[in-house]
Amino acid sequence: MKLEKIYQILFKKYGDLHWWPADTPFEVIIGAILTQNTAWTNVEKALERFEGNLSPERVLNMPLEELQEIIRPSGFYKQKSQYLKAVTEWFAGYDCEINEIKSRPLTDIRSELLKVKGIGNETADSIILYALELPSFVIDAYTMRLFKRIPVDAGTTYMEAKNFCERELPRDAQLYKNFHALIVQNAKEHCRKKALCTACPLEQVCQKLF
Repeated sequence: MKLEKIYQILFKKYGDLHWWPADTPFEVIIGAILTQNTAWTNVEKALERFEGNLSPERVLNMPLEELQEIIRPSGFYKQKSQYLKAVTEWFAGYDCEINEIKSRPLTDIRSELLKVKGIGNETADSIILYALELPSFVIDAYTMRLFKRIPVDAGTTYMEAKNFCERELPRDAQLYKNFHALIVQNAKEHCRKKALCTACPLEQVCQKLF
């Protein structure tokens, strides 16, 4: 099954989901950390507790205990507070200028992010794609589940699946954003752990290899 065909089917069903919701690129960076191992609704609760004052300066200068209390709804708040400090220090290393970061090769940016405490492949690619708006495909558990069920021979590891998607699709950040959002949306409505295949837009092309 060609990825573009899957994308077209999902896009026809759900359209442009305008994902990821954020007021600033820095908020996306913070959200990418907070969403680890939790639902987005919990991330929203944590972000609201910044009360409209979410800036690199505030995160860097805030006592760790205060930051932990603010982000408590996101879970794992002690770990995540350290991760937020670390990624904000990385961001401040570029004077918090998105364009300065984007002027560097994407592979270098990704390598740097992976060295930041608390950032793995999925978080790094989420920051690159949604905060920096550069074409780096995000793989998550929903993507791997979908590929297994269709099936799509994208490999079994994160990097195998990522590289497969980037070979098969045009290098376009907006396309990558939409595709990731569409996979997540369909996973929530149909391609759950216990699949709800009736009325799934991919039902006719999926072999349901559960």
